[in-house]
Amino acid sequence: MAFDLKTFRTRTLTAIVFAAVMLTGLLWHRIAFIILFAVVHFGCWGEFLRLMKKILPGKLVMHFLLGALYITLPVVLLLFIRLDSAFNDDNLLKVVPCGIVFSIWINDTMAYISGSLFGKTPLSKISPKKTIEGTLGGIFLSVLVITVIGSLTQYFRTVDWFFISLISAVAGTFGDLLESKLKRLAGVKDSGNIMPGHGGFLDRFDSLLVAIPFVFVYYFLMMRGIYLG
Repeated sequence: MAFDLKTFRTRTLTAIVFAAVMLTGLLWHRIAFIILFAVVHFGCWGEFLRLMKKILPGKLVMHFLLGALYITLPVVLLLFIRLDSAFNDDNLLKVVPCGIVFSIWINDTMAYISGSLFGKTPLSKISPKKTIEGTLGGIFLSVLVITVIGSLTQYFRTVDWFFISLISAVAGTFGDLLESKLKRLAGVKDSGNIMPGHGGFLDRFDSLLVAIPFVFVYYFLMMRGIYLG
């Protein structure tokens, strides 16, 4: 495929704006975080309902039950982590959500690069472009980077950052495959077009939605109690 400068510029500008908005919501004030993920929540819901109307037409109750599990539950769990009243340090409350998001970003980027350089073995028929080599490379590099950076902070243990990044990368990969399956069943290329060159809300947050519940279980059972003493 020939290089398209106009498409490249569009994708790059969209990615920069997306990253700026995400970082503002993640790192600024908790109100900004709530607003960011309220927008993500309802944006994902709108696209999910459009997909489900094509996959399971007429079954509205099923649409809302599946949407509650797939979208609302993860957002609520992430808000619990960010607003956890057990901690007084607002900076501490930011690090786990950031760890999840950054793990997924690094995993996606490194999986693409690793797959482009070394990928030979298809991972799944659901997403033919994904390779086992790319997937493993993305997970490995995501875990390495987040564990090292996390260990340099004053928050939580090195082993916690290892598991946050590992769970996020692995579960996030399955989240991407799940959304690809939904799009295939619905017969569409992208879940939406809110972000030019990058698709819709679900295209951007599919990995995060699946990763959050698994990280939350680890956070609630293993990290929270130990850190509180």
